[in-house]
Amino acid sequence: MKLSITVVALVAASASAFSPSTGLRATPVGTALQALPEGVKPIVIGLAADSGCGKSTFMRRVTSTFGGEQCGPLGGGFGNGGWETNTLVSDMATVICLDDYHLNDRGGRKISGLTALNTAEQKFDLMYEHVKALKDGKSVMKPIYNHVNGTLDAPEKIEPTPVIIIEGLHPFVDERVRDLIDFSLYLDISPAVKLNWKIQRDMEERGHSLESILASIEARKPDFDAYIEPQKEFADYIIEVLPTDLDPEDKKTLKVRAIQKKGVPDFNPTYLFDEGSEITWTPSADKLSSPAPGIKLAYRQEQYFGNDVAVLEMDGNFDNIQELVYVESNLGNTNSKFYGEVTQAMLSLADSPGSNNGTGLMQTLAAFAIRELYNKKAATAKLAANKKVAATA
Repeated sequence: MKLSITVVALVAASASAFSPSTGLRATPVGTALQALPEGVKPIVIGLAADSGCGKSTFMRRVTSTFGGEQCGPLGGGFGNGGWETNTLVSDMATVICLDDYHLNDRGGRKISGLTALNTAEQKFDLMYEHVKALKDGKSVMKPIYNHVNGTLDAPEKIEPTPVIIIEGLHPFVDERVRDLIDFSLYLDISPAVKLNWKIQRDMEERGHSLESILASIEARKPDFDAYIEPQKEFADYIIEVLPTDLDPEDKKTLKVRAIQKKGVPDFNPTYLFDEGSEITWTPSADKLSSPAPGIKLAYRQEQYFGNDVAVLEMDGNFDNIQELVYVESNLGNTNSKFYGEVTQAMLSLADSPGSNNGTGLMQTLAAFAIRELYNKKAATAKLAANKKVAATA
């Protein structure tokens, strides 16, 4: 099975990179989107998750790992009533939000009576055609779902880049799309954590009542259970976010597990201390300080949907990201280019959510795995191209 990862669009940037009058991308002054190198076939990354599960933060970690010059906006638009794009573009990667393939706008869904989670509200044929075209090195005219207005806006032109990331609610539903994905990931946030996050945001920050929050969650649950969660079966890398096991009364500390499928081409799961072993480790407080209730790591071998997986786990928070190098020194198969790169990547996004716990660590390790997979596939393609040239010389 191919590896799948789902990813989300990021923070707002310069709107001048796109033209609202035509919906087509206009290259900003001083930057240039590089043409796809001769013989390079884009790789496709898929990321699946429910709304509000941290896809944007994960995308930030992935795109920063690849580097490259930013050539397009990170989404956002021109405020209420304005045109917007959900697409993130750099000269290395394009992140496409699959909300753009909604069948109906917000008003149309009121008439149909279906939610955006329902697969009947998605244009899977068009999604497949566009992902296939981009993987074949062709440009597409992609629709835009305007999250500000809930409308379907004028399409925008998307050019292929070496890495194409599709993120959203339904990247693994259509078998044809799944077959195009080279690496896939699912962000699995437990119901208890979702509730805590929503209470913190909507009750503490927005003044919503607990009753309204619970009603909102319950209203989405049937469609989430029916259409979103089953996609976990098709993912090769699952980041599972759970309440801590260190203190049953603690509602904010997280236990995060990276469930890594074994036997996936061009991917080797990260391990702790000794590959294939079973380990529970409490780091020395002198080397990795942490607030109560403390911190613990684990590594074990499990079965997940009938597949052999290696599970790396971190429970608890750490006080100082720089001290994470102590943990990094005991990890294997991190796909880093040099010692300390994992910690450096965490420091570069220190203000992002999850940077003081296992969420940021597992997202960073997943981003490095994607980079390594791209490098291996690019090297294989280059070797094949060189052989072809030599054969015709």
